[in-house]
Amino acid sequence: MDSPLKVQNGRVAVAPTAAPDGGYAWFISLSCFLVFGLTFGVVKAFGVFYVEVHQYFESTATETSWITSIAIATIHIVAPVASALSARYSHRSVVIMGGLICSLGVVIGAFARNLIELYLTVGFLNGFGYGLTWTPTVTLLGLYFEKRRPVANALASTGECIITFVLTPLFQLLIDSYSWRAALLILGGLQLNLCVCGMLLRPLKATRDVTYVSEVKAVEQGFSLEMLTKEDSEQCTPNWQETEELRISEGSDQGTANVCLEYPEEIPTSTKDSKRAELKTKLLSYIDYTLITNARFMVYSMFGVFAALGFFAPALFLVPYAHSKGIEEYQAAALMSISALLDLFGRLFFGWVANLRLVETVQQLTATVILLGTVLLLCPLASSFSELAVFSGAYGLMYGATVSIHITVLAEVVGVHRFGSSLGFFMLIRSSGGLLGPPIAGFFIDRMSDYGTGFIMAGVALIVSALFLLLLHQLNRRGQGSTTTNHDMHTDKMGHSLRAEGEEPGMT
Repeated sequence: MDSPLKVQNGRVAVAPTAAPDGGYAWFISLSCFLVFGLTFGVVKAFGVFYVEVHQYFESTATETSWITSIAIATIHIVAPVASALSARYSHRSVVIMGGLICSLGVVIGAFARNLIELYLTVGFLNGFGYGLTWTPTVTLLGLYFEKRRPVANALASTGECIITFVLTPLFQLLIDSYSWRAALLILGGLQLNLCVCGMLLRPLKATRDVTYVSEVKAVEQGFSLEMLTKEDSEQCTPNWQETEELRISEGSDQGTANVCLEYPEEIPTSTKDSKRAELKTKLLSYIDYTLITNARFMVYSMFGVFAALGFFAPALFLVPYAHSKGIEEYQAAALMSISALLDLFGRLFFGWVANLRLVETVQQLTATVILLGTVLLLCPLASSFSELAVFSGAYGLMYGATVSIHITVLAEVVGVHRFGSSLGFFMLIRSSGGLLGPPIAGFFIDRMSDYGTGFIMAGVALIVSALFLLLLHQLNRRGQGSTTTNHDMHTDKMGHSLRAEGEEPGMT
């Protein structure tokens, strides 16, 4: 409609945008595939650089590990900023800017004279660029897919393991042929491809079919102001309190729609109240801070903190651990390639299994996290190349099984329309684990003079994280039980009402 319609005691809603689940969505998946590889894939392959930097600056394991941990933590901390910038501008522009920043950070880091400069460039600046590229791309992928979301996430995440498989021996070759500084320069050039990934991103167009809904129906269908367009916001004045109530209701997790409220008698009388309501509405459209009141989201975020403690340390220390056991350089690099191959298989297979919905996704995630922690606890038993190859394969398989569905579980916890904000908050909360994981493992390695203790620390952290998944499963079951009870009570009341209406004629 060209002009807004005045509705008393009602709501004007724009229909939610349907996920295409195909077509151009696969180009978004391709972009996400490359982003996974050029961000977290590079982080996993950085173990080759770790050995060279460790020897060049004659630093401890803890000091050297801060380079990776700062990058990982920055990715997580920047995630909410990336979500807000994507809402304010566009996913495409934010990703392109992120690609330029991380490429610049790595190129400058190639000329670093000490570890502090590496912390600021390869650590912070590079991680800042990663955060601006990864979060918007994964968010848009979640919007483009619904029925095929587990498979799409799994396929996109395989970019991490495929590019790790290619880059690990390539980095070792470049370091041996030139130096670690020259290898960083080449890596900076490769990361310019993140700008190409940003160019592939195209936003979903909002559906403009306007319908009238009653207030009760609006609550049932979960209409909210989250995706209110600028044009719509200028045409109507929302009542903040009622809109907020709709946003945080359980129904708001079921879908997304645009709402224009028309209650002329309830428009704020003072300019101050009006500006405050407008500010809250605008802020909520960028960052959904009401997520901190969602118990299931917070429990899942705690899982993310402890899982991050164990996720990143093994990849960083696998190559140095192999060197400590007398394995030569290219064989040690091959261990990362073996891990990447099984990681690829794990993501594809377990993503496919998750799409079959044979069990609840959170139950599948719990099982894979426990198995991954167990594998890491058994790592110190491996000493020869063949034993380390078996460990690397098992680690890669379980790691792939875990990361292929953990984003899908997040979307199920909060609902797809709050996925962008929730991903940003989830990454922010998880940043503490990503920051402290490698240095804590490095601390144990320095104290015990054994790289195996770093794997034990990571395994324990993952087992602890699985406890939060078990708690989340119980919250899900409790929520389903209360929903069923409420539905049954509503059905009984309707039945009594119909029987009463049917008995009235006979009684008269």
